[in-house]
Amino acid sequence: MSNKIALYCRPGFEKECAAEITDKASQKNVFGFARVKENSGYVIFECYQAEDADKLARELPFRELIFARQMIVVGELLKDLPPEDRITPIVNALSQQIEGAGDLRVEVADTNESKELLKFCRKFTVPLRNALRQEKILLAKENLKRPVIHVFFIASGCCYTGYSYSHNSSPFYMGIPRLKFPSDAPSRSTLKLEEAFHVFIPYDEWDERLDSGMNAVDLGACPGGWTYQLVKRSMMVHAVDNGPMAESLMETGQVRHHRVDGFKFQPTSNNITWLVCDMVEKPAKVAALMTEWLLNGWCREAIFNLKLPMKKRYEEVSHILNKMQVQLKEQGINVRIQAKQLYHDREEVTVHVQRIWAAGIPKRD
Repeated sequence: MSNKIALYCRPGFEKECAAEITDKASQKNVFGFARVKENSGYVIFECYQAEDADKLARELPFRELIFARQMIVVGELLKDLPPEDRITPIVNALSQQIEGAGDLRVEVADTNESKELLKFCRKFTVPLRNALRQEKILLAKENLKRPVIHVFFIASGCCYTGYSYSHNSSPFYMGIPRLKFPSDAPSRSTLKLEEAFHVFIPYDEWDERLDSGMNAVDLGACPGGWTYQLVKRSMMVHAVDNGPMAESLMETGQVRHHRVDGFKFQPTSNNITWLVCDMVEKPAKVAALMTEWLLNGWCREAIFNLKLPMKKRYEEVSHILNKMQVQLKEQGINVRIQAKQLYHDREEVTVHVQRIWAAGIPKRD
């Protein structure tokens, strides 16, 4: 039985990813050690007990991991795969790990070196898929409810093989949603909020939770990258910033520009669904502001970015989010908090807070 977990992450954040998996695993009474190679874009966590890797893949909620883009159970590294037949050793390895999987992904880490392998991965997927189906390791038809096979190449002729559980992993190839930058958006930061919607809000709830006509507030809005996403979904937006907003957004008639400091703005109505915020400020200060909005009942859901400190990033973010949860709970406010370092984030993490009303607890994703 495989005793390792592979976690994809942003290159340069391997230490944070390792600190997090070590901490979260120990909370599940799973112990092991993380193998970290700087700027590799992945971490291998080796469990002391063989069955514990599968236990983590099943029981450690993937949505609670901040720095991991994907979580996979893997076996030993396959090295020196013969160029004339890479398929046979991979099929043999997977036959010991899984059967009746519903999908196959041949992937690489998100590094410039690995990206050169992507072309090969795409070509290799078709013959490998056929071979796995022949051996019944992969089902004849794609099945989103079954485990997913991952073949993770870290170099040419060198890969890990394994699987993830479809209900407890990222649904995206390489753990990255494929988004296209809209040519009419005022800034590239718009992709951060779009990705956050994809990652934090289940598709079957988009009509209800990202509905047209909703009221939203964007703190630190200029020039309007995040406001753009709200306007695109036909929401009415209060854009709060001393700086100028893109004319194209103002012309929609859906944006009201408040030239005020985002830390001083207070809404005058109580019908705001969404609060979004991408201000460059100390993370504790931003979190305190978000907590104030939630305590006052000024919004139902919030998405905001926390700029990361230089050191102890995992510990700092965990401390801030835990403090938010405690402060809100003390006032009888139930929330669900998720945080993720998104593909379009850099030195920051994106946080989603959903207020859970007593009248009806929202469906779990």
